[in-house]
Amino acid sequence: MEVTLVVNGREHTRLIEPRLLLVHLLRDELGLTGTHWGCDTSNCGACVVWMDDVPVKSCTVLAAMAGGRRVRTVEGLAGPRGLDPVQEAFVEEHGLQCGFCTPAMLLTARWLLDHRPDPSDAEIREAISGVTCRCTGYENIVRAIRLASRRGGGAGVGTARGDGGAAP
Repeated sequence: MEVTLVVNGREHTRLIEPRLLLVHLLRDELGLTGTHWGCDTSNCGACVVWMDDVPVKSCTVLAAMAGGRRVRTVEGLAGPRGLDPVQEAFVEEHGLQCGFCTPAMLLTARWLLDHRPDPSDAEIREAISGVTCRCTGYENIVRAIRLASRRGGGAGVGTARGDGGAAP
């Protein structure tokens, strides 16, 4: 079947098998390898992307279901002026170790700050609870999100439209 979707502001049309998962379309067909595929059970959350401005686990979404939708991956997080404030804060606060969960954490954090610019630590922990980090213990991740929030991280460099800053 043919599917057309907008990923990080660019329209893509592909012929796909109806059973193809969105994570595989992004990684294998579009070369967007920042979206990680980790557990085969939707438990780890490493595959989080935005679909129409809502975080989803792309291993639970058929690519066909993304037809006509807007998808944002970590590759679309930075804007024309540089890194998103969340990305900068993750660097400064060492909010990663192995980096496997980092793309999903960044997208989840961006979504949280777009919807709640000054979250409490409990709200941060709740928001990121769907993404498993096996390395950090979450302390630096929470600190990074808090830092991005203090710096006005609710107004990301990109846009909440999920298009990496491109015009609609």
